[in-house]
Amino acid sequence: MKSFRKELWFNTTSRREYINITPEIRSCLSESGIKEGLLLVNAMHITASVFINDDESGLHHDFEVWLEKLAPEKPYNQYRHNGYEDNADAHLKRTVMGREVVVAVTNGVLDLGPWEQIFYGEFDGKRRKRVLLKIIGE
Repeated sequence: MKSFRKELWFNTTSRREYINITPEIRSCLSESGIKEGLLLVNAMHITASVFINDDESGLHHDFEVWLEKLAPEKPYNQYRHNGYEDNADAHLKRTVMGREVVVAVTNGVLDLGPWEQIFYGEFDGKRRKRVLLKIIGE
């Protein structure tokens, strides 16, 4: 069995952002040489997420509206966590959107359903953060 590990780094220009990272993941899979196995994509920061969904701008807007209703950014004083930082809402949003995804690798390609794409979700941006990619298989 082979194992491949790589880190992807992101530095968003806004507090919240959704980035389709499927092309980068496909490139890493090709680089790994693994044809059959499992691929893990994991956000390595507690205020960021990795998830699978459709790459459609209306849906991205709906994520933003829905998450803001669930965990509004302001007022900051509504959260006990906020004090030194103002990112309690980002922690909650990450919990809802998820930490990682696992995707099957079949015949050297991501075994995704129609329309499925892998996203990096940033909820407390404007600083450098990483995503871990781990692929195991043959």
